[in-house]
Amino acid sequence: MRGTRLRLAAGFATAGLLLAACGSDTDTTTESEESDEESSTTSDDSDDGDTPAGTVGVILPDSASSARWETADRPLLQEAFDAAGVEVDIQNAEGETSNFQTIADGMIGAGYAALLIVNLDSETGTAVISNAAAAGIPVIDYDRLTLGGGAEYYVSFDNVAVGTAIGEGLVTCLQEDGVDEGDVVLLNGSPTDNNATLFKEGYEAAVTEAGYGIADDQAVPDWDNTQAGTIFEQIFTGTGGDFVGVASANDGLGGAVISVLDRNGLAGEIPVTGQDATDEGLQRVLLGTQCVTVYKAIKDEADAAAALAVALATGDTDAADAIADGSVEDTETGEQVKSALLTPQPIFADTVKDVVADGFTTADALCTTEELQQACEEYGVE
Repeated sequence: MRGTRLRLAAGFATAGLLLAACGSDTDTTTESEESDEESSTTSDDSDDGDTPAGTVGVILPDSASSARWETADRPLLQEAFDAAGVEVDIQNAEGETSNFQTIADGMIGAGYAALLIVNLDSETGTAVISNAAAAGIPVIDYDRLTLGGGAEYYVSFDNVAVGTAIGEGLVTCLQEDGVDEGDVVLLNGSPTDNNATLFKEGYEAAVTEAGYGIADDQAVPDWDNTQAGTIFEQIFTGTGGDFVGVASANDGLGGAVISVLDRNGLAGEIPVTGQDATDEGLQRVLLGTQCVTVYKAIKDEADAAAALAVALATGDTDAADAIADGSVEDTETGEQVKSALLTPQPIFADTVKDVVADGFTTADALCTTEELQQACEEYGVE
């Protein structure tokens, strides 16, 4: 992760000059105004709301599939735009494509300077990007690439690498338990999410290349954790529990799997993976019911996205290109999309403390029961 931060440093430095310039013309707010701002989803650092870069619109996908969107991405994006002195309107589609489209139409109609979107599916994302382009508004794909959408820029983690970290983490757990063969269940994310495809590519390769077979392989519509529990219950019944591990694509799905295993007296006996380093996922890792999660330094992702959005809003494509100095292929169009890609980190029980040290969560949030307090003490979480 440090290497990736160093790689992006030059781009951040260039954009930092731009952000400083944007922030320098804003008026100083009173303490009461700052208090009002903190309670709003929209920041406004000038008295008249007219910031030099204009308003940037952000559309998050939901608050159910992963806790990260509201507990991490929203406040970190807000903080990044506030630091730049740029007004931002952050809204959440709550898993509904109609909401997503309505929010986007409102932002486009209001003449926002740039949009930062996490699509619910590529069809809806493409429609939004097309409408924005017609209005001359640049769009950044945030965290998920809109296949065939035509966004000029993309900010995310290397999602195949995320999947590889999931798969290699599972293999590590299996081998530490002395399990060198057997079949693994793959519980994948939404079939409409390109990231889920890339995650699976990474963990399926890691698992099969290590010599394990596939007991079952199913996707969970909309990353819905309730559906995940039902699907895994059916997998468990259909296989008779004859598998050695579960590669689940995020902590929400992993939690659903572990609930089923717990009802069958197998929680902690069969290694289960996750992703996002949510508090719940990290707690399960500490307790041993989940063998690994994957930490993505969302602050780095949010900072890169905010800097890129401000650069585009002000027409500074040189600064934007300095930030997005990598590329990924849009597999539908074959085009290369300019990208800022960050590196994920697998987290086991003995490295949960690294996530706390990075400021992503706190010991108070994790060590909430006597059992967890003992685990936190054992693994140096403080």
